[in-house]
Amino acid sequence: MALSHSSVDAEAAARLVAFGMRPKQLPARDVVYGDLVRRYGEDNAFKALTHAVASGLGLMVLEVNQQAGAVLAATDESVFEIKMDSYARQAKIRERRDTEKVLHGLIHLAAAALGYPRPDDLANDTYIGRVSVEQVDAMVREAARMLDERAAQAEANNDPLADAPELEQAWRAYTRRPAAAATKDGRLAADTTRGMVSRALRFLADQGFLVPVSDEQGGTYRTTPRYQIQVRELAADAAFDDLLALDVVAVANDGGTLRATSSDTL
Repeated sequence: MALSHSSVDAEAAARLVAFGMRPKQLPARDVVYGDLVRRYGEDNAFKALTHAVASGLGLMVLEVNQQAGAVLAATDESVFEIKMDSYARQAKIRERRDTEKVLHGLIHLAAAALGYPRPDDLANDTYIGRVSVEQVDAMVREAARMLDERAAQAEANNDPLADAPELEQAWRAYTRRPAAAATKDGRLAADTTRGMVSRALRFLADQGFLVPVSDEQGGTYRTTPRYQIQVRELAADAAFDDLLALDVVAVANDGGTLRATSSDTL
């Protein structure tokens, strides 16, 4: 039995959403994917249908273009939402306590801020940022040091900070952990902060947000259009603004290579 036009369109919209759920698949590498992306941009009815299909699956369509493909985000309680336990399994996190969750949240926040430290970087679709394990670790440590100084000053003034206790515990826990230590076989120990950062950046690479470019500085990655779109959404979060406001990110040169301002950075 032949399918109606509406059924064919619904199938095409669902296929576009399915492509978006394959993070490393790009329209430039697949003719069908590229055609669907073009249709999304030219056909408003198909665009609306794609959003409806995604919504029914508990997903939001953040962007669809030839560079990034279909970029999706899971809504709250969606079956596709990455829960901490799922992330822990994928990133091989041994501990799943609340403090550990916040620590990894800080790492992802720092990676995003290093990748796109200026509003112009997020607005420029051709901008490519770079992040490394050592940069992210140095940035979180410097942010923790500055937060510690702020807390000490507030305590001296009898004006304790109103930050959530778990956040305070997290940055203090981060500074207590060694940055790096080798295992017997020479690998980076998993419970070091650089070990945690390394797993987080590899996870982002697996999701199509970063691409490894070298082993320098513990592992260096470049950002992708998919990541830029995701960080645009993250930039609306107050925590992202708070981290940037600490002034622990700077552009090192005109080429756009980024580093943390901490003196620990290479």
